[in-house]
Amino acid sequence: MRVSESWKDYELIDCSDGERLERWGKIILIRPDPQVIWSTGKKNPLWRNAHARYHRSNKGGGSWEMYKKVPDSWSIAFKELTFNVKPMGFKHTGVFPEQAVNWEWASEKIKNEKRPINVLNLFGYTGCATLSCMSAGAEVCHVDASKGMVNWARENSRSSGIADRPVRWIVDDCVKFVRREIRRGRRYDGIIMDPPSYGRGPGGEVWKIENELNSLLELCLNVFSDDPLFLILNSYTTGLSPAVMEYLLNVRLKPALGGRVSCDEIGLRVSESGLCLPCGSTVIWEK
Repeated sequence: MRVSESWKDYELIDCSDGERLERWGKIILIRPDPQVIWSTGKKNPLWRNAHARYHRSNKGGGSWEMYKKVPDSWSIAFKELTFNVKPMGFKHTGVFPEQAVNWEWASEKIKNEKRPINVLNLFGYTGCATLSCMSAGAEVCHVDASKGMVNWARENSRSSGIADRPVRWIVDDCVKFVRREIRRGRRYDGIIMDPPSYGRGPGGEVWKIENELNSLLELCLNVFSDDPLFLILNSYTTGLSPAVMEYLLNVRLKPALGGRVSCDEIGLRVSESGLCLPCGSTVIWEK
């Protein structure tokens, strides 16, 4: 399992009985996590002294129960970057901290290349990966179907002091956008994608990862530059095991591009136990 050890403003303090106890800066949150199937007593006193807890609803979604005053938004730092955190309606905060291992990996690849690098970030969400690539010197095209998420990513770029770096912020359906980039002849050295299991584009387009991912990867072959550097694909879908994702990139990318494919779970270290909580899988193609 690949685990980021670089966080200072985020900490997974404990996890038990289907919940995580987390520190986001100075704010302590309790959020549900269906993978936490064990019970370890919740002995840490912060379980009883959190700022807020998210409760799922039997009808879908859920809501936050506030125990203390929580700001509408606050900032946390990751290395030289600043991300704005906001408790959202479906338990999320705008940052997936386990993804830091991928931000660090992409940043190092870009810095080591010693040439201009152009990165396409599909399903870019609030822009943490985009900002990491920008900070490393890459030009980035950030694409997400949600205008609110793209605006949040812009906000993060301003908070990080890199809003003047070369970046395009695009609100669009990712598949349609890649098709248009093929027609326009635009090419990228690196591609990052973190697709949802299920979603809808701005025009009502339906995305189901099991049905669409193979064809999207085929499209991406047509927007790679003549000297491509990497593709990072992340999945939270339990049905797509690391081995399945590794197989997919081996048959879709490697015959055309060569290079190598690797895949592993990514996760977070739990302070209370020292163990690692799995939080998804990432498969990487690199030249």
